[in-house]
Amino acid sequence: MRAKTATILLAAAVVLCVALGGRLDGAWAQAYPTKAIKIIVPFPPGNTMDIMSRLIAPKMQERLGQPVIVENRPGASGMLGLDVVVKSPPDGYTIGAGQGGNLCVLPHTSKNVPYNALKDFTPIAISTTNYLVLIGNKDQPFKTLREMIAFAKANPGKLTMASNGEGGFPHLAFEHLRLMAGFTYNYIPYKGSAQFITDVIGGQVQVAMDGVMAPTPHIKAGRVTLLAPTGKTRSPFWPDIPAAGETVPGYESGGWFGFVAPAGTPKEIVARLNGEINRAMKSPDVAEKMVAGGMAVVAESPQYFEEVIKNDYAKYGKLVRDIGFKPQ
Repeated sequence: MRAKTATILLAAAVVLCVALGGRLDGAWAQAYPTKAIKIIVPFPPGNTMDIMSRLIAPKMQERLGQPVIVENRPGASGMLGLDVVVKSPPDGYTIGAGQGGNLCVLPHTSKNVPYNALKDFTPIAISTTNYLVLIGNKDQPFKTLREMIAFAKANPGKLTMASNGEGGFPHLAFEHLRLMAGFTYNYIPYKGSAQFITDVIGGQVQVAMDGVMAPTPHIKAGRVTLLAPTGKTRSPFWPDIPAAGETVPGYESGGWFGFVAPAGTPKEIVARLNGEINRAMKSPDVAEKMVAGGMAVVAESPQYFEEVIKNDYAKYGKLVRDIGFKPQ
């Protein structure tokens, strides 16, 4: 009799839990957050994602009522930091700064990606879209992309180019340019923007490909030469500089930045983070800095961001195969 009673009570408890599960999750999400939130930036300080995360963190903190801490975890073109995110509890207290490179390119160009970009993350918010810029040391014999290509063709393998890690998005964008323009070069990988921009300024490296935000102050100050933005048409910030697509017809390379959580993070928490990130990105002072850095602020749903990731994952997989890049 006792066993039968226990069985009935257990069954009733299971039914009750199933029936109330959604409401319990909702209540948990409504209480969120109750402690500090950490944004993992998988690049060194000074990188575009680092700058952006540090701009929005205080605004998120003000509204969420808990500290929002930015932590740099650089290495392996952004894979190490995202691996930290994947291995964190899916509770909304650890999120990661992602971009097209570490979510959609590296899975096709690296043999040792420690995560499945399509399964191990919950997309939160896409924050900005942008193009890349190709910059050069100001004392080089070339001042434009056309002249750089001519130099590279006349000096096979001698042109030195830097970006944030072999197989990363900027590296792949330059590989695509190489393939279409028909030149050779010597690639030098770095951990982050600040380091290779310093070396371009100093002449240790001739050119570098990067997101537009970090190099912009150095371009404006005349410390480096802007060889070309990587769009099809000219940037409104540099209307006198031909776009890469003008010099190499058909070439274009753009990117995006956004925030992700570990897979399984409750949808109510994702929705809360999406709203706060979008609100922070659209605040006038943040938006102005983004636009001044050549970016377009995006405020869309987690579902929209998920489609962007899926589409670009397929797109860059095809590009990697087309240019014959072998996973490193």
